[in-house]
Amino acid sequence: MASAGLQCFAFLLALLGIFGDITATLLPNWKINADVGSNIITAITQMQGLWMDCTWYSTGMFSCTLKYSVLSLPVYIQAARTTMVLSCILSAFGICITTVGMKCTKLGGDTESKSHTCFAGGVCFILSGIFGLVPTSWYTREIISNFLDTTIPESSKHEPGGAVYIGFISAGFLLIAGVIFCTSCFEKQQGPWIYPAKQQHFPSTQQDSNAGYNLKDYV
Repeated sequence: MASAGLQCFAFLLALLGIFGDITATLLPNWKINADVGSNIITAITQMQGLWMDCTWYSTGMFSCTLKYSVLSLPVYIQAARTTMVLSCILSAFGICITTVGMKCTKLGGDTESKSHTCFAGGVCFILSGIFGLVPTSWYTREIISNFLDTTIPESSKHEPGGAVYIGFISAGFLLIAGVIFCTSCFEKQQGPWIYPAKQQHFPSTQQDSNAGYNLKDYV
């Protein structure tokens, strides 16, 4: 079974993954567009996220608008909202479950029960990482396809923002943590296979004692 130190390392990666997931979900800079124009004093940076669109002016003004209507949003943004929220929920479940199943804790019962608990937590982390990769990959694909589209004006083209990169890294952390926890549940029991128990043969003392007498002794 994996050592307690390796499980603690995986737990630390999972914590970084869930914090990154929450941060990426809430940040408004999934895609950005910097329009400098002819005058840098009036430069505008437009940022679009899953829940709001923000505009930052070089003069210091900053304004955001929430996306109230869900049905008016593109499909990839709706899917990104759903999958990122599911990723956060699953990673939170994984944190709670692996806290019980880790070797360094006194919760979860015997060794076998803790191994099964670690496996369940690792599955939650793996699913959370997959749900985190889906929206970031889809969102990046839409940004790149629009950027390479010649029919779209330059002012309407965007680039991937910091939230996308945070989502990618967080999903990787969660996947690594999930794999470590899943593999830590398999306990190696090589002793009985390599060194089988020797069978002890006890001779029958009664048979030997009977065989030691001859019929002539009774005559």
